[in-house]
Amino acid sequence: MLEIDVLTLFPEMITGPLSQSIMGRAADKGLISVRAHQLRNWTHDKYHRTDDYLCGGGQGMLMKCEPIFEAIEELRRENTRVILMTPQGRVFNQSLAQELAAPCMQKTEHNTHYIILCGHYKGIDHRIREHLITKEISIGNYVLSGGELAAAVICDAIIRLIPGA
Repeated sequence: MLEIDVLTLFPEMITGPLSQSIMGRAADKGLISVRAHQLRNWTHDKYHRTDDYLCGGGQGMLMKCEPIFEAIEELRRENTRVILMTPQGRVFNQSLAQELAAPCMQKTEHNTHYIILCGHYKGIDHRIREHLITKEISIGNYVLSGGELAAAVICDAIIRLIPGA
């Protein structure tokens, strides 16, 4: 079974598209489980802030590391791979989709588990990249308002490769 947990500020952008068509049928068959999590649920201030000022000043904000570390710590399992959606990542193509889907094709007792982090603002605190991220992926040479649409594209491309989906 393929399990994907998506960490985002906009969960509805994930749950809508991934509950339809092939993805919806794969979930109904028990082949996949895709869960979108509101990153603000792991904040501790009264405003549920997930952003902070750039260290050293400058324009824009970064995603804070504390809620992301806590979310990944809570969701992570022994076999989890953490993917960051970022314009600087490896460009996504069919070969990479097959690479990510490959563990789902093997008949093992373990589920394949991915946590996909959707970036926003000017990016993420560098400590997240340094300590948590397994793979950085981009869906093309352009910038989106956030990582949600890119995460949905990645999920779609992987899920459709799973036998029975």
